[in-house]
Amino acid sequence: MEFGFDAKTEDYRKRLLSFMDEHVYPAEPSLAGHDGWEPPAALAGLKAKAREAGLWNLFLPGVHGAGLTNLQYAPLAEITGRSPSLAPAALNCAAPDTGNMEVLSEFGTPAQRQAWLTPLLDGEIRSAFAMTEPGVASSDATNIGTRIERDGDEYVINGHKFYISGAMNPNCKIFIVMGKTDPSAARHVQQSMVLVPRDTPGLQIKRGMHVFGYTDGDHGGHAEIIFDNVRVPVANLIGEEGGGFAISQARLGPGRIHHCMRLIGMGERALELMCTRALARTAFGRPIAEQGVVQDWIAESRVRLEQARLLVLKAAWLMDTVGNKGAHTEIQAIKIAVPSTVEWIIDKAIQAYGAAGVSQDTPLAALWAGSRTLRLADGPDEVHKRSLARRELSRYRSAS
Repeated sequence: MEFGFDAKTEDYRKRLLSFMDEHVYPAEPSLAGHDGWEPPAALAGLKAKAREAGLWNLFLPGVHGAGLTNLQYAPLAEITGRSPSLAPAALNCAAPDTGNMEVLSEFGTPAQRQAWLTPLLDGEIRSAFAMTEPGVASSDATNIGTRIERDGDEYVINGHKFYISGAMNPNCKIFIVMGKTDPSAARHVQQSMVLVPRDTPGLQIKRGMHVFGYTDGDHGGHAEIIFDNVRVPVANLIGEEGGGFAISQARLGPGRIHHCMRLIGMGERALELMCTRALARTAFGRPIAEQGVVQDWIAESRVRLEQARLLVLKAAWLMDTVGNKGAHTEIQAIKIAVPSTVEWIIDKAIQAYGAAGVSQDTPLAALWAGSRTLRLADGPDEVHKRSLARRELSRYRSAS
């Protein structure tokens, strides 16, 4: 594995860094007071500028995207993580659209791609992925209770979902819904995925869900949704009946590493703010940067960030070279390590700022909420640790 950036990555990095300095950071003050479900007012202009600059759909390999590998995309996603409320969406690289575009690109029919992937790629609409449910432990996706039953040429959907990311965005036009088509089948082939347009009768947005008190509207918000005899054509099935669990796992691998890539940028932003604050703030007659405890925070933050970045890059390299299954251990490792690492760094930056750190005057409080949430999103820490431990133990069980 090479540690230097190749020429293509370096070109994108330079252009993206300039884009952040010229357009994204200057737009951040406009987020102050933004507490609704509408996208930030600055976003439409940023998207137009990003597309003009050729900084568009960078996450997606192959013909539908920029053709970057995971290893090439990693440092770019990191840069966007420095301003997570604006930059990912400005580049059309924001979750959950990224994962949904990957699903449609890999598993969608030509008609499904034409109807939904094309407008998503063009940034004309947004989307949501409806899997999590309030009544079951959704960390085990086989638990979901939503039913998808065939009735002639239609599927009828009944269920209750919550924390469905992106669903409160008024531009969200399509849902990928996961439910059970055959509860009597083997555990991992009971589930299927179907496409449900937002305006389908019976789809009820019950309420928007808050995250640590935030509406999280910058990221499309999260919704509690009722599906009450929702009918869609059989042609809206993604893949085949019983393939929903396998598709969800294919979707979540890239999603997890994208989150971790952006988290590194969030940690770098927090460390930068911690250092500038420590040098500018005086307490008890000297800058707090001279306090040993603050120096310890700064040194630890740099070490932990470098460790996390290297692990993310290794996972990206393995995904490129041996595939997502071959990188399974590393993907789980970064999902365990990176959110908690970055949460710790942001916490110390907040401490350096004092009361200002928990206010709306810095991005730190929102960054902390985002990093803490990612210890739950796409599987909680404990589930990944359980799976990782079982894989490690299996190597020794087979040898004994």
